[in-house]
Amino acid sequence: MKQSFTTLTGIVTAAACSMVLCGKARALDIYVSPTGNDTWSGLKRDHHGNGDQGPFATIERARDEIRRLRTSGRLKHETVHVKIATGRYELKQPIELAKQDSGDDNAPVIYEAETSKVTEVRVVGGRALTGFTPVTDPAVLQRLAPEAREHVLKTDLKSQEIGDIPGIQTSSQWAVSEVGMELFFKDKPMTIARWPNKGFVKIVDVPSTNPVDIRGTKGDNSGQFTYEGDRPERWGAEKEMWLHGYWFWDWADQRQKVQSIDTAKHQIQLAPPLHSYGYRKGQWYYAFNILAELDEPGEYYVDRDAGVLYFWPPEPIRKNDAVISMLTNLVNMKDVSNVTWKGITFEDVRSTAISATGGENVAFRGCTVRNGGSWAIRISAAPGSIISGCDIYQMGDGGITLSGGDRKTLTPARMLADNNHIHHYSRWNPVYKPAVMIDGVGIKVSHNLIHDAPHMAIGFGGNDHVIEYNEIYNVCYESNDAGAMYAGRNWTMRGTTIRYNYLHDISGFQNKGCVGVYLDDQFSGTQIFGNIFNKVTRAAMIGGGRDCSIENNVFIDCVPAAHVDARGLGWAADGFQGLKDSLADMPYDKAPWSDRYPKLVSILSENPMAPRGNLIARNIVVGGRWGDFEDKAKPMVTFENNLLEQDPQFVNAAKGDFRLKPSSPAWKLGFKALPLDKIGLYKGPDRRVTDKEE
Repeated sequence: MKQSFTTLTGIVTAAACSMVLCGKARALDIYVSPTGNDTWSGLKRDHHGNGDQGPFATIERARDEIRRLRTSGRLKHETVHVKIATGRYELKQPIELAKQDSGDDNAPVIYEAETSKVTEVRVVGGRALTGFTPVTDPAVLQRLAPEAREHVLKTDLKSQEIGDIPGIQTSSQWAVSEVGMELFFKDKPMTIARWPNKGFVKIVDVPSTNPVDIRGTKGDNSGQFTYEGDRPERWGAEKEMWLHGYWFWDWADQRQKVQSIDTAKHQIQLAPPLHSYGYRKGQWYYAFNILAELDEPGEYYVDRDAGVLYFWPPEPIRKNDAVISMLTNLVNMKDVSNVTWKGITFEDVRSTAISATGGENVAFRGCTVRNGGSWAIRISAAPGSIISGCDIYQMGDGGITLSGGDRKTLTPARMLADNNHIHHYSRWNPVYKPAVMIDGVGIKVSHNLIHDAPHMAIGFGGNDHVIEYNEIYNVCYESNDAGAMYAGRNWTMRGTTIRYNYLHDISGFQNKGCVGVYLDDQFSGTQIFGNIFNKVTRAAMIGGGRDCSIENNVFIDCVPAAHVDARGLGWAADGFQGLKDSLADMPYDKAPWSDRYPKLVSILSENPMAPRGNLIARNIVVGGRWGDFEDKAKPMVTFENNLLEQDPQFVNAAKGDFRLKPSSPAWKLGFKALPLDKIGLYKGPDRRVTDKEE
């Protein structure tokens, strides 16, 4: 039913302004199109030469129109749909939303792609490059490898008014660095010229001028080491060389600038800040940001002083193929509530693509976030927020971070990361930048497909989270002593349930081993229930913690399936004070804590560093090895009804069907059936087709 309403400029029909009544709910449609004009009304999808009746050209103009209508009183409790037409929206600055841009509980503001096709509405933080020509400068050609000289092209950034060319930035903290400006070609990140082109080379030796010894692991922290071979002799004319390495531990990388190279002694001296742990013989690294190593398709190098980018394109360059990241962020929201972004691709950005802090009920549904220098979506202190059905890949850091709730009152955040496909992330900072990181109280991570990453899949801290129905594989492939799911160093972060997940094909760097679910350094009060671990080294690990359970899981070819140690009674005993301090930070002996976690109340009087109260029950183990249980820990662990040396009678293990036949001996031990059909991505309003079905 169409009705009319009064505006400040006169009376128009609901059809003319796209305002419709549906019961008590009203809706306003505002249109945005690459062929639009920000001086038009925004109330029509197309222009048709009809005066100012046509779509806006920018999302920011739609935001401003909503503000104007609210300020004038013409928009109060209507749902607003900002309908964005197919096209490329190259931002000049990030889209900023504030509290005034919020919707109501029953009338949200929805920024949505009009098209039903994936990646058709593209919000871009980069600039397409033009003017690529062959390299003719003899000095540059001499630096290039002979096989690259006829293929490498150059383009002048300054002539394209690109004066902001930030370089690589490192930090005194390991695992923290910034890529600066990046090049993407046909929607894929290109590689800063490096050697070797794939993989790593190893440190031959380190001096003993500044020796370090960490629990018997020895190295040196002078920042100097010996290399093998003569490759650095090619680098004499380079201006700013960097190395990226796992210098001491297999889980603590750092990017460091080269200070000097002594090719006669085969020694490299790194510039401060040096790695906090030091350097060890046999650890691995590669060199990058070296024009002389631009020797294969997909590599590039930026001479920041001259403002010139050199590139060996994998294919001939066409319009919009080669894009450099320009903006630091794409969307920033502060104290915004009831706003949804739907079906939009966000791409080509130097740092975190999207951030939201404060407010509530922020949602990203069916979006794609890719090709960023840091995180995809970060939401904090915004209860009720949801990220659902999104595709996230090729990020420099991780995918999603969600933090919220109040730990002292155990008030849940009610935040959700559901049905997202997150892969090929952490390509710049490879460790501790997971696909999903959660912190706070009461956050759910469910039905996500996570794969192909150098380190973690899911990191968690805080209380009462649920991690369920996720499929995870081929993670931790560039690190060891790492966990696909990881949390550590706290007695108070209790109440998390990890259930009905499928983890498979996870074995660490060079197959040296990593962990499926890693409860590190006394992390306590966590339930690992009903998961399938298939070909995962050290599948479920309790690292000295208390009151954890490993129940009703299926372990297939895991070496070992389960691990419990008593590190708090040995080498990790010096962690007591930190654990005690974190305990004192929480009202653990008062309600609601004392009701929710009664075992915490008396922890300090019950040998707190001992791994007491752990339960391992009703698990199925096939192949591999059952357990690594430290002798000091065994008497404090309850083992019940685990099926260790019998055929569990899977329906068809060869085809990945790990359901149990009715005759399985596991049923008699109290094993509960697993909802295998619910694991992973699913069809829904935010995800039309799962990746497995495409």
